[in-house]
Amino acid sequence: MDQAAASGQTKQEFRMRSILAPLIAIVSGLFMVILDTTAMNVALSKLVKDFNTDLPSLQWTVTGYMLANAAVIPLAGWLSDRFGAKNIFLTSLVLFTLGSALCATPNSAEWLVVFRIIQGLGGGFVMPVSMAYVYRLSPPDKIGRVMGMLGIPILFAPAIGPIISGYLVEYQSWRWIFLINIPIGIFSVLFGFWRLPKIERKKVSGFDLPGMILGPLAFAALSYGVTEGASSWSSGKTLTGLIVGGVALIAFILVELRAKIPLLELRVFRSVDFSFAIFVQWIVQFSLFGAIFLLPQFLQQARGFGAFDTGLTLFPQALAAACFMPIGGMLFDRIGVRWLVVIGLSLVSGAIFQYSHVDMTTEGRDLLLPLIMAGSGMGLMMMPLNSHLINKAPRELVSRVTSLTAAMQQVINSLAVATLVTILTSRINTLAAGAQSASGSNEDAAKAMLALVPKAFDYTFRIMLIIALFGIALGFFLRRGQKPSGETQTAKPEAAVEGVHMS
Repeated sequence: MDQAAASGQTKQEFRMRSILAPLIAIVSGLFMVILDTTAMNVALSKLVKDFNTDLPSLQWTVTGYMLANAAVIPLAGWLSDRFGAKNIFLTSLVLFTLGSALCATPNSAEWLVVFRIIQGLGGGFVMPVSMAYVYRLSPPDKIGRVMGMLGIPILFAPAIGPIISGYLVEYQSWRWIFLINIPIGIFSVLFGFWRLPKIERKKVSGFDLPGMILGPLAFAALSYGVTEGASSWSSGKTLTGLIVGGVALIAFILVELRAKIPLLELRVFRSVDFSFAIFVQWIVQFSLFGAIFLLPQFLQQARGFGAFDTGLTLFPQALAAACFMPIGGMLFDRIGVRWLVVIGLSLVSGAIFQYSHVDMTTEGRDLLLPLIMAGSGMGLMMMPLNSHLINKAPRELVSRVTSLTAAMQQVINSLAVATLVTILTSRINTLAAGAQSASGSNEDAAKAMLALVPKAFDYTFRIMLIIALFGIALGFFLRRGQKPSGETQTAKPEAAVEGVHMS
């Protein structure tokens, strides 16, 4: 028995080593795509001058990319099953790299928007396909550890994105934001073609044409509607997006529940554990993305930090997240998700509580502790919660579940930004009205308003804190549950990657 156990352990260690090369290919591609999501926000002001246009026109370089992402995410699972995850992943990287090269060439805002949409079509597939791919490759009792490694670029890339792009915009050229993707993309494609294993395609006898139309329309329209809600929830654009998206989503759900070969397998919501876990994920995602979004806005709008300085200030958060991501993965394999969500979100809540006391004297060093707390909390719980969700679904539906969760996360992220901007703007307007009535002149009102802006941020952070505390309470009810059928701690390593063939 001892010899057999030792042999099994050796095979398991070999399996862990054997997936490192595929993991490098996946992580490098994922890192490139996520890094680029933060690039345009830093470059917009520079592009306004270079293209001699207005900010609303250039904002479509961000909106168009986001809508392209939201449109293709629901298709990722079905396409992976039909044509193979390796083929879809490499094709998406080629399209993203081609789009990056094109984005570096235009001399007009219109062409840049077009090329960003091409880039977004490629980038939208990468996240859901990567998560399903890595889950299928992982040994059953090492899922948390391997998924934790995948999570490093998900949290690290957005944090260093403003540092890199801020430097390039300020000291080089905005075109380098896209040019640096080309060598990374070429490496990821070539290395992935060489070392990514093939996962057996599923026999998909037909396709869900109504779902393929309604799904992308629903998630793209909803994302657009809630994004426009950041400006005004009563505007025509916002209402059009929400109405079209809502109607399309209802029709999509009805179609998918009746389809023999659904685009997204919504029947997983019949599992109470899955439904509850995905609701907790939405609360966690709202809290995390809200914290990531709101603090940079305070530093830039209230404190006058530049993009490069903001990126440097926030870097400890990324570093802490990168350090704790593997720890969270290893703990998930041992203790499950409940205490990781409770402890992780408690750390984030503690950070948000400290953010709620910022003022005009706040410096970067004052934020060091809460930034480390926030990063540590994100690292502990983010990928374990994703792994827990995938574990709650049947193994053959993994690719469909990652598409579903990624599509919903896109909407939740947009909703977090729009909601926080609405709360912040409303609070600023209320304080401004009070300052105007209490001051004898416009000059006095302006001075008073300058001191009141941090109070508006404090108020918004407190709203976020309430949401995060609600997430902690829900986290206590997460159940570890049973592992998927056939997957136990003593499972043979070769069974962990059923249907996977090393090429």
